[in-house]
Formats: sequence, C-alpha cells, structure tokens
Amino acid sequence: MLIIRDLTYRIGGRAVLDGASADLPTGSRTGLVGRNGAGKSTLLKLITGALEPDGGEIETPRRARLAAMSQRAPEGPQSVLDTVLAADTRRVRLLADAEAAEAAGDAARIAEAHEQLADIGAHAAPARAAVILAGLGFDEAAQAQPCDALSGGWRMRVALAAVLFADADILLLDEPSNHLDLESTIWLQSFLARVRGTLLIVSHDRDLLDAVCDRTVHISGGKLAVYAGGYSQFERLRAARAEGQVREAARMEQKRAHLQSFVDRFRAKATKARQAQSRLKMLERMEPAPPPVGESVPSFAFPDPGPMRPPLVSLDGAAAAYGDNPPVLTGVELVIDTDERIALLGRNGNGKSTMARLIAGRLAPAAGERRAANALRIGYFAQHQSEELDSDATPLAHVAARTPDWLPVRRRAHLGRFGFSGDMANLAVGKLSGGEVARLLFALISLDAPHLLILDEPTNHLDVEARDAFAEALNAFPGAVVLIAHDARLIELCAERLYLVADGACAPYDGDMDEYRRLVLSDSASSGREGNGNGARRRDGPSRRDERRAAAEKRSGAAALRRAVKDSEAALEKLTVQRTRLEMTLADPQIYEKEPARLPQLLREQGELIKRIETAEAKWLAAQEALEKERAE
Repeated sequence: MLIIRDLTYRIGGRAVLDGASADLPTGSRTGLVGRNGAGKSTLLKLITGALEPDGGEIETPRRARLAAMSQRAPEGPQSVLDTVLAADTRRVRLLADAEAAEAAGDAARIAEAHEQLADIGAHAAPARAAVILAGLGFDEAAQAQPCDALSGGWRMRVALAAVLFADADILLLDEPSNHLDLESTIWLQSFLARVRGTLLIVSHDRDLLDAVCDRTVHISGGKLAVYAGGYSQFERLRAARAEGQVREAARMEQKRAHLQSFVDRFRAKATKARQAQSRLKMLERMEPAPPPVGESVPSFAFPDPGPMRPPLVSLDGAAAAYGDNPPVLTGVELVIDTDERIALLGRNGNGKSTMARLIAGRLAPAAGERRAANALRIGYFAQHQSEELDSDATPLAHVAARTPDWLPVRRRAHLGRFGFSGDMANLAVGKLSGGEVARLLFALISLDAPHLLILDEPTNHLDVEARDAFAEALNAFPGAVVLIAHDARLIELCAERLYLVADGACAPYDGDMDEYRRLVLSDSASSGREGNGNGARRRDGPSRRDERRAAAEKRSGAAALRRAVKDSEAALEKLTVQRTRLEMTLADPQIYEKEPARLPQLLREQGELIKRIETAEAKWLAAQEALEKERAE
C-alpha cells in the first residue's frame, strides 16, 4: 500500500500541500486530479523522493520498484529500442552478471544469472519493448533510429515507452498523453487498463481516467480527498457532496437564526434570561457553516463573426507539398460551410497539420485549387504559437499591440471572454500556466471575430473542467470549426463530420468515434472483415490504410518472432556449453579418485542442466514454428 500521512510542502511560504493524507491499496489504479497549480506534479515528485516534504511522511511497500515518467527527453546515439530496453535495470544488471560470469568461466554464477533472467522473462523483453513502441507510433525502422534523430515530442514518447516497459510495482505518470496523437492515446488507455501493480496517474484526459482508474484522488486547498471510480463518478460524487454541504449550510443558518430570535425576544425578560444566555452561548459555540465545495472554471466565449455566404473554403483536387519534396497529400476534396464541425483523424506524421495549413491558406496547393469566401476571417491555433509571445509582456499588452484602434475597455472585455479579468490581464506571460497561455492564444486568434476556427491540439494544457468549458464554447460558436485533437471526448462533443488523413489522402470517415477506437485497437484482419464503414473508403475489401497497417503489424510481429528465435538460440547455446563442460569434468577419471565428494553435486547440476536445456529447446521450437508460420502467411 502507498500511504500518504499528514504531508506538508511549502513553496515560497505558501502551503501547496497542508496535512494531506490518502491510502492507495496495492494494485489500485488512481487518477490524481485538481486544478492547474493545485500540486499534482509536486505530489508525484514527493513520492519519488525528488522533493523533500516539510512535514508528514510517505510509505511504500518494502522492496517495491517505483518508476516515474521522466520529464526530460532521452537523447544520445543509442537506438530507440535499446533506450527502452535499458529502462529495465534488473535485466541490464543480470545480463551484465551473466556476461561477467561467462568471462570468468564461473558455471554456477552463469547458471544463477540465467535462471534469474528466465524468471523475469528477459528473453521476451525485446519483443515486449517493440510492442509498446509500436503502440506509441514507432514502426520497426523508427525503433532502430538513434534518439538524437527524433524531435522533442517523439523523444518524450520514448521516455513514456521506457517507463511503461520498466514493469514497476508502483508506476507514476504525469500527463502521459500530452505528446501523443489520438491513436496512441487510445492504445495507451488499453495498455494501462492491463498494467500490473499500483498506478497513480495525473491526466486532464477524462476518457483516459474513466477507462483506467478505479479511484480518484482530488487535490484542492492542500488536501487530498479520495473518491471511488473514475473521473465521471468522481464528478457525480463531488457534486452530491457539494449539494449536501449547501443543505447543511442552510440548516445551520436556520438554526442560528432561530437561536438568535429567541435571544433577541427573551434576553430582557427575567424569567427567560437564563435560557437566553444559554442560547447565546450555544450560538457562540456553533461552528461557521462549511462553504460548499467548488472552484471557479475559466470561461471561454468566442465572438460571433456575423453572417457569411457559404461555402467558406473549398478544396478541389488539392495537393500539399513542402518545396520540391513529394506531396504529403493529394487529391483532396473538401467543402466547409458556415456552421461546419469537422475533426481530422489520423496518426502523427500522416498530414493532419498539413491539412489544417492547407485549409487555412498558410500552405498554397501544389496542385488543384483552394477557394475561399471574400472577406473570410480565419482563427488559426497551434501550440508552437506560444513561443512567439513576449514572456515579459502582459495579456493586455499583447491585445493592445494587435488592436491599436480599440478602446481599453473593449480590450479588457475581450480578454474577459477568456478568463483574463481584473489583475489577470496585467500578469506577465512568463508567469502564466500552460492553460492560461492557451487561453491567451484563443483570445488573440479571436480578435477579428473569425468565421472559421482551425484548432490544432487546443486542449493540451487545459485541465478537465476547462476542457468541458472549451467544448461548450465551441458548441456555442456560430461559425465553423476544424479540429485536430488527441482528446476523443472533445471530438465526440463538438465534431459532426470526421475525416481520416492517411496514405497521402484526406477522405470522409463514415464511422463514429467508438468505431474508430475499435479500428485502432483491432488487428488488420478483423478490421478488414468488418467492412461496415469503419474505414475511410472501405468497399468490399480493406482500404489502403488497412493494408499499410497490416504490413506494418506483420513486419512488427515478424521482427518480434525473429528476436524470440535469436534469444532462444542464444540461451540454448549457453546451456549446451555449460553441459559440455560439465560432461568433460565428469569424464575425467581424476574426479572419481581425488574428489569423490563433488560427484553428488556435479550429478545434480547435470540433471538440472538437462531439464533447462529441454525447456530451452521447447521454447526455441515454438518460436521457430511461429516464425515459419508467419513467413508462410
């Protein structure tokens, strides 16, 4: 059990945690939720020992292996696969022990090391690492690349793969889906639901929390409150608790008013004076009514763009390319009307952001045509835009720089639409949280009341409540929306049409998000047989995307089987060498004459080696047969 007792931690004199307590049973899957800045990441760092508490204690089971996702992207010339394999320190240590024992010719140490390697399933480690990496979007070629060749976002995926591979007793994850696309997020949900051991996860993804967690810890005001179930159940229980607090507050106020009325009426009467004094003391002893739980949620309100004749944008046989490179997308056909709600699906690297740039007019078609309505105003959001903000300037200064003709009251009113009221408008951007910076970007792209909002991962830094408020604002917006998001719930709440970007094309996706989840998690054969509109252009057979997925999965499966065969052969070879050495010792007449006492031990070792060789041979044969079957298919 993970026990948190009276934990206190202060930053600059402010208590982030103040006597916080919670018990997390072994094997539990807990979501840690709370507003930005409440102390979620701080609590994880206290559990790992990266921070020292000012008071209280944290108890973990003895010898429990704890793993936390590194916030630092791995780097270096080592391959992606080898970087992930290195995360299992037990396996690395045992392999080193076995190698040292072999170099020393110590048969006993060799046998012991290989027995421990077998106990932890070390022979299957490369295949298991490859499966995790494939789920996070790395094909076989990408797994062989050095980490240095990857972008920061992809290297953070390697960091996530490493901590998932470590197979720890206690697993701590802080926003694991931040650098993932929708498809990898869906895979991650499925993987975490099967993780052994104790899981504590910080996430703003409601679907992830609901799919994985069996309890929720809410952090607020420096305290921890434990609720049963995932995030949706937590929300219901918390609302019921708040309603109960409101009723209790009303009851206590009614009782206080009744007592005060009695005191006021009878204080001056001699016959009632003693009773009045008693009631007065009761009033003084009454605790103040507890305030109802609840925290303010930042608002979002995109301005009304006014009427515009449709269509807003149309693409006719459009292609997208960068310079002289081959086209990323070809033959794109799309018409966006004034109130469209479109979501773009597809794995990272398939061209979703390119498609967004093509729609926005930020990338001219390499072929075909893009037409836009006269006087069309577009609001384009992308995470990298935060890097263009002046960290020393305030939200009010950023708005003023873009609206020299506006009166100050109008600027403040516009910022107020996105939660920047009062002093918030005068804070330096460098002091804002990630969610606050995102809200500022929403305010800036909305200054001219755009008819079309193009939003590329807009909710990465928004907490759960803010995401719900953002979805409500999008649904209330009378203009058109094109959305790219790894938050499946946001897509379900806001999008009416789905487009799948894959295989160099962007085509309508006829299924809903539940079907898309099944498609992502299913193997290529089952998805090809379903044939009920699950694919973008599915007819009687599998689409090109399905064929590409099938080929990739086949390569990944074959690679895993080849590694399993190779590992089995290596293990069998080492055992055979040990048996040969032992048989040579037993064949030496000197052992019977000079060291007869060793014979029983040597014979026992011989029997154990024979059994281990038989087991290794069975594993090798099974792996070889599986590989041959895969090749035949």
